[in-house]
Amino acid sequence: MPYVLVDRPDPAVAVVTLNRPERINAMAYDVMVPFRDALRSLGEDNTVRAVVVTGAGSGFCSGADQESAGVPPGVAGLTRPTYALRAMEVLEDVVLTIRRLHQPVIAAINGAAIGGGLCLALACDLRIAAPAAYFRAAGINNGLTASELGLSFLLPRAVGSTRAADIMLTGRDVSAEEAERIGLVSSVVPDVVAAAVEMGQRIAGFSQPGIELTKKSLHAGSSATSLETYLSSEGIGQLYLRMLTGNFEEATAARKEGRPPVFTDER
Repeated sequence: MPYVLVDRPDPAVAVVTLNRPERINAMAYDVMVPFRDALRSLGEDNTVRAVVVTGAGSGFCSGADQESAGVPPGVAGLTRPTYALRAMEVLEDVVLTIRRLHQPVIAAINGAAIGGGLCLALACDLRIAAPAAYFRAAGINNGLTASELGLSFLLPRAVGSTRAADIMLTGRDVSAEEAERIGLVSSVVPDVVAAAVEMGQRIAGFSQPGIELTKKSLHAGSSATSLETYLSSEGIGQLYLRMLTGNFEEATAARKEGRPPVFTDER
């Protein structure tokens, strides 16, 4: 049985499932490498307009696999320190691959998102949770630092610096209900994958470059040093689509005619 499954419940939406439920979809290399490769393949498929990431069984992802992590690629002959660097680079590349995809990535968090699993969820552009989901920055509980795979960058941007410090320094569990209240997830729903697919279908109805530019703007805006220096980049994106497509005119006509717009991204 493959450790990563890819389904297309809708022609425009792909669901990628971490499929090692007996290990709560832990981040072993024989899971994470095909997961990264599947994401890259979907990123190059121009018919895919949104990607959903979820976990099989009762958990989303339990983070580092402490029993059977496997062997990362390309480490033959390396000393222990360099091996460790290469191993971490593979996991970092998974997070960066999610961020770099053209398509929005929706985390359908069906259960525990612990340690690196929390990082995977935060790397996604949108997050929704099942009632049984919970979140933990587990490194601190294991005698390590809670900072891993971008957590100290991503979590404060999601929930604010004070709440992020509370979660990371105490190692406590955050329930789905609290996660929704503090903005870690946008909603809590019973059938989290179905809700994520529906969200992806809605996204697929909009302009493809419009969605891609919006994703880029959200990432760039969260790291911008000032509003004044950032504003022009958003304006250029609006002008780009306004001048090169007939999308705005189509949206105006559709509203007048009482129908959904059909964006061709052409003029």
